Amino acid sequence: MPLNFTAIDFETANNHAASACSVGLVKVREGRVVDRAGWLIRPPFGFDVMLEWNTRIHGITAADIVDAPLWADQVDALLEFVNGDTLAAHNAGFDMGVLSAAQRASALEVPSLSYVCSLRVARKTYHLDSYRLPVAAMAAGFEDFAHHDALADAEACAAIIVHAAKRHDVSEVAELARVCGTKIGSTGAAGDADRQPVNAAS
Repeated sequence: MPLNFTAIDFETANNHAASACSVGLVKVREGRVVDRAGWLIRPPFGFDVMLEWNTRIHGITAADIVDAPLWADQVDALLEFVNGDTLAAHNAGFDMGVLSAAQRASALEVPSLSYVCSLRVARKTYHLDSYRLPVAAMAAGFEDFAHHDALADAEACAAIIVHAAKRHDVSEVAELARVCGTKIGSTGAAGDADRQPVNAAS
């Protein structure tokens, strides 16, 4: 099967996993980017305070999200874009934790989605001093992007997965995970993504 997946990245308003304030999505088909989307999000009520520290990281302010759609009002569009793909995220425990926590904070069921972590893939693909997203993306030939812009970060993640697949001579996300000694994780009832981020950095 071809290398098909959707890369995803969230930024958060504060140190709680439910506080998603933006998302970036990049769809890959047969190893090529075919679609991109990204938008601001108003986090679920009670988790929507924008901390100055987080604004310093991603540049999003409270004023930017005041008129953005609530998490509950935009998640259908997010899932429609994903359309059942395996997700890829850099430090996937963060992003899958955001998705799961925001759903629960909105009294919504956590969807069953599969995912792979590009950070774990990068560690088994490159020999680097750091595996932070900008460094790993540079190793994959993706440079000079706006780190902590959710869409740019999703594009960087996609570039790592595509480049790593070529390096390992594999054509499926599941096979890439296997040769990198990691696994395809899952969210939802059988999932393992119930982690909360301590900050918005990755």
